[in-house]
Amino acid sequence: MALPLLRIPGIPLAKQHQSFPSNTRRKATTAQAELETAVARTGGTGYQSPSVDVPSPTHKVIVHDRQRGIVHEFVVPEDQYILHTAEAQNITLPFACRHGCCTSCAVRIKNGKIRQPEALGISAELRDKGYALLCVGFPTSDVEVETQDEDEVYWLQFGRYFARGPVERDDYALELAMADE
Repeated sequence: MALPLLRIPGIPLAKQHQSFPSNTRRKATTAQAELETAVARTGGTGYQSPSVDVPSPTHKVIVHDRQRGIVHEFVVPEDQYILHTAEAQNITLPFACRHGCCTSCAVRIKNGKIRQPEALGISAELRDKGYALLCVGFPTSDVEVETQDEDEVYWLQFGRYFARGPVERDDYALELAMADE
């Protein structure tokens, strides 16, 4: 009985096909060992795909830090958070929770776009007005932003709920709370 030819990459066809007389039987273990050797030589599956380490597109990010009077300029891959990339480059930006739940790292977008699906600390209304959170923000283009005062952003988001105006910061209460940690 003639067996069909099996093309194994990396092994010339002449070496793959051998005729055996019909009365000679090859043991299954020998055939299996040859197949395993051929598969091992080709990388495990018989097919080697080219290396697919395609780098993510990068974007230039410019941050005007209003509190410190500094302008930071750095490059961020499209699939990385802006804050994390800045920190990896020894750039200090304001932050607190790192989870998109507060407004410490809030910025106002001057130019460009930021994707921020996890930004729970900013309402849809403020996002529509151009606010973003750097801790959970991914650049989708070159972007220029300006840091915001956390209290300003908080007031913009929640101020209408306070009848008597902005909430006064109680530094003594803050010190007590931090001493408990």
